[in-house]
Amino acid sequence: MRIASIDIGTNTFRLLVSEAEGASSIRKLYIAREITRLGEGLNPGQMLIKPNAIDRSLKVLTGFSLKLKEYEVRKLRAVATSAVRESLNGRDFVEKVEAVTGIPVEVITGDEEARLTVEGVLKSVRFDTPDCLIFDIGGGSTEYVYAKDGEIRNIASTGLGVVRLTETYLRGGIDTESDIASLNGHIDGMISLGLSSFPGGGGNNLTLIGTAGTPTTLAAMELRLAKYDPALVNNFILTRGMIENTLRAILRVPKSERTKIPGLEKGREDLIVSGIAVVLKTMERFSADKMVVSDAGLLEGIAYNMIGREGAAEM
Repeated sequence: MRIASIDIGTNTFRLLVSEAEGASSIRKLYIAREITRLGEGLNPGQMLIKPNAIDRSLKVLTGFSLKLKEYEVRKLRAVATSAVRESLNGRDFVEKVEAVTGIPVEVITGDEEARLTVEGVLKSVRFDTPDCLIFDIGGGSTEYVYAKDGEIRNIASTGLGVVRLTETYLRGGIDTESDIASLNGHIDGMISLGLSSFPGGGGNNLTLIGTAGTPTTLAAMELRLAKYDPALVNNFILTRGMIENTLRAILRVPKSERTKIPGLEKGREDLIVSGIAVVLKTMERFSADKMVVSDAGLLEGIAYNMIGREGAAEM
């Protein structure tokens, strides 16, 4: 049976069409991702998805709906995350999506987002420690999950989204030292508060696993990929030194010219510094000198979760 999962994120929309093979396996048939910046301009003073962002999103989702028909998808689950669940017009957006594209959208909580991400990551990466810390850096939030022997022990959803951080702290054409100092101070405070119930530094007993756009982009940049290759990115190990060197290289280049850097896709040139700051502060919090990159995450978790379960829409 062919199934499809859609991740309607704050910055990026993604589609995965798979063939379900047995009770716990999928074969990927088609993957697409488009940067829509749905959460552009969302802030505590104006929590409304903007008309231009809605138009961009409907255009992308209309394209996704055509792919669902092309691949004769039988079951679909589309989920929306931070931007939609926090905006005042999120419900109106969901209704408009279904009316225009025929795609029913489920708005999920931060905890559900984290659990689905874990399901996708743990089936995709290799590590040999009893504990792992999985973090998913999105446009509107970052989810953290601490797992031991495959079982979730702690979950936290924080407001550390790269779109939100960038629009608040890094609005200029050049990221200044004072801007970055303010950004790092905010992230420090959010991590200290949001992860207060998590264990301390893990040392050699803990593997850090990063997923979503920032970690995969950092791996693609380290590999100098002219074209993104998930097989090379998945399970790539990034060290703190690699990430710090990448940050220094990026900061030497104005935002308008960063897309010339191999591996840095258009649409992330202004967001990557905020993402790197979250990565480095997370590594600092858990005393980690390296991390594993997972190309899989929420999108794959939705697919695995659908197999043999209720909750997906019949096509």
